[in-house]
Amino acid sequence: MYKIKEKEKLFIYTGPDGSGRKTIAKMVATAFDMETVISYTTRPARHYEINGEDYHFINEETFKKMQEKDEFLESVEIDGFYYGIREQDIVQAFENHDLVYLTLNPEGTEKLKNMYGDKVMRFFIYADRDTVIKRQKEREDNEDDIKRHLSHYDQIMDYKNQCEHAFENYDLPQVSFRISEVIEAFLDRDVIVTDY
Repeated sequence: MYKIKEKEKLFIYTGPDGSGRKTIAKMVATAFDMETVISYTTRPARHYEINGEDYHFINEETFKKMQEKDEFLESVEIDGFYYGIREQDIVQAFENHDLVYLTLNPEGTEKLKNMYGDKVMRFFIYADRDTVIKRQKEREDNEDDIKRHLSHYDQIMDYKNQCEHAFENYDLPQVSFRISEVIEAFLDRDVIVTDY
């Protein structure tokens, strides 16, 4: 397991699908020198997703081979699809950046939190059920995907209180700004001030 160094921090965005986690994460990252790590998945790409940008889309056989070689720092199976974060990707991200962010489901988030403790800050981004449905329809997700996401909605919402911070995403710029302020304060706290 990669050992996170003193100055290095992991910021993880989690929450229901359609809550705007990825968009917010990208907006916040521009305010800081943050690198992202992209998950691997065996699920098919949605029509608006780009391989290598949203996920690394791979087949199950490749995923299993990577698992056998212990390439994943964490991996989970949801609805018959596999998701994983490759340890090497985390290592490479930290080579040039002290701050790294990920967008993960609660299972993956919890695994990394258990591994890295206070080096991980979790942001739970959510929207009410109707808003989530509306956003998924606007991006033209198919009905089966929407149903699948909604079947996990309550379970995912239960994770909200375990995260360090939770934000309802009703206004992208507003929420991004508030998260940036939280990160700013968090990073300032890490600066040791010596009085002479």
